[in-house]
Amino acid sequence: MEEIVNPQTFKGFNAKVTLYNDRIEITRDLTAKIGGVKGSIVALVDLVQPLSKPPTAWVNGYVYLATNADPAHLSYWADPPKWKIGRQSQLILFNWFQRSNQAAFLAALDTAWRAVRTES
Repeated sequence: MEEIVNPQTFKGFNAKVTLYNDRIEITRDLTAKIGGVKGSIVALVDLVQPLSKPPTAWVNGYVYLATNADPAHLSYWADPPKWKIGRQSQLILFNWFQRSNQAAFLAALDTAWRAVRTES
């Protein structure tokens, strides 16, 4: 398995996501916590698929970390209505100015996720 020497941290909109060799930790800013969104920890072995949409100048993008524990599983998240995406603890939003953070997170996540999947 390719080792991540240091945990990698990526800043999203009202959240910070840290990628480790075995898990992803999402911590929320105060404004998100006040809004009722909690942080979460997702084990890489539990990750079914990262779902993402890039941000535009008008609409935030996102990365959703889909797992088998999701309600109605992956089919529900394949094309979710926008109002169902919000307030999910496994969701990281990225605005237009953070689009490079989103791309870097997806690339690092892909590398770590492939390493875990080939190991098992």
